[in-house]
Amino acid sequence: MARIGIDIQHRTSPTERFKALEHTKVYDLLAALPLIVWYGLGASARLSGLVNEISVTNYGVIDLRAIVGVISNLTTLVFFGTLTALLIFRNKPQAKSEGLFPRAAAIAGTYLGVAIVQMPPAELSNQLYYMATLMAVVGTVFALYSALNLGRSISMMSEARQLVVRGPYAVVRHPLYLGEGIALVGLTLQFFSLSAVLILMLQCACQVIRMNNEEQVLLRTFPQYRNYMAQTARLIPHLY
Repeated sequence: MARIGIDIQHRTSPTERFKALEHTKVYDLLAALPLIVWYGLGASARLSGLVNEISVTNYGVIDLRAIVGVISNLTTLVFFGTLTALLIFRNKPQAKSEGLFPRAAAIAGTYLGVAIVQMPPAELSNQLYYMATLMAVVGTVFALYSALNLGRSISMMSEARQLVVRGPYAVVRHPLYLGEGIALVGLTLQFFSLSAVLILMLQCACQVIRMNNEEQVLLRTFPQYRNYMAQTARLIPHLY
């Protein structure tokens, strides 16, 4: 009877087993799987589009729009490919936001912009098209630079993995979101309409909520983050 009592006492519940699983790399990889698939498919689509653009380009004639399009696709391809690799090899989180609302804000902040590219492209003058595409490319390049500095600490949800204060993170607290925001503004101009602007505004609101949630998790996890917050702007030095 004593032996049976010991076995029962040490038997773990499904909840306890799930909580133990949450702290493993396997669970983190499964949690990132939708994003890995999403960015992997995005990279594949961009690669296919890039190959097609290069194959149909008439190199005997200088077509600035075609060249700009190739550069834009190439930049996005590298960005998607980099995010896919970082998500696969990222570190396990030390802490995360609880509840449904922070997760919903993170998902909306990540995916809402996809709705913009489903709209009909706007008819733009060459000058406006080049400006919009330049914003998209510059924003994507800056977001790529930020992601590389974030490295294996990258997250979509509000999570704390490691405190990164190097590179662009020494200047602003959320450079990755800043780069993505600049790129999204350029994308909105390319598909300009009232609906596109409303989606942009809604995504920006979700990103602000997302930043608040991330900062709360980082404050709880890393005591030195409070001093970092006091010395570093959120997105734009001396303004915000």
